[in-house]
Amino acid sequence: MALAALIVGLFAPLVGAEAAMATRGPTSQPVGHFDFCKSYPAECGPNAEVASVRITDRTWAAIMEVNSSVNIGITAKTDQEIYGVPEHWAYPTTEGDCEDFALLKQYMLEREGFPRSALLLTVVRQSNGEGHAVLTVRTDRGDMILDNLDQRVLDWTLTPYQYLKRQSERDSSKWVSIDDGREMLVGSVR
Repeated sequence: MALAALIVGLFAPLVGAEAAMATRGPTSQPVGHFDFCKSYPAECGPNAEVASVRITDRTWAAIMEVNSSVNIGITAKTDQEIYGVPEHWAYPTTEGDCEDFALLKQYMLEREGFPRSALLLTVVRQSNGEGHAVLTVRTDRGDMILDNLDQRVLDWTLTPYQYLKRQSERDSSKWVSIDDGREMLVGSVR
């Protein structure tokens, strides 16, 4: 009985999952990702296949474990605090900012056998107007978001973000704009 309740709780974010994010076409690659690709060229380029992840007990457990272990194991700090520069994308070992968390989650899930084309770095805008990066996992139940600001893994439509752009599933060095299509209230400072 307890196991059944746990399984229902784990899959609750998947109930009513929406379709995958709609994209509009090519857009600019973030500067930090461009520099990351120069440092790690094997991590960037055309993907061998375009595939999504089939959600099973094993794949869902791996997604949850990676999200949790990275969120707990890495201390959040800005690139300015760590490297003395405003933007630097890197695999974190003990500390990092949002895109570093997403990069490590992408790396770990790929090592678990997930296709790279289903593990997409994604740039969003928070409700306070600030930029943020998350990892999108394309699944047979919709696009799921792994976020260093949330221990839960949620369907992208259930997050408080405006989605701007993400890696192309065909080529991880290319980026596409996202047609979010949802009404968002975004604050800004004048």
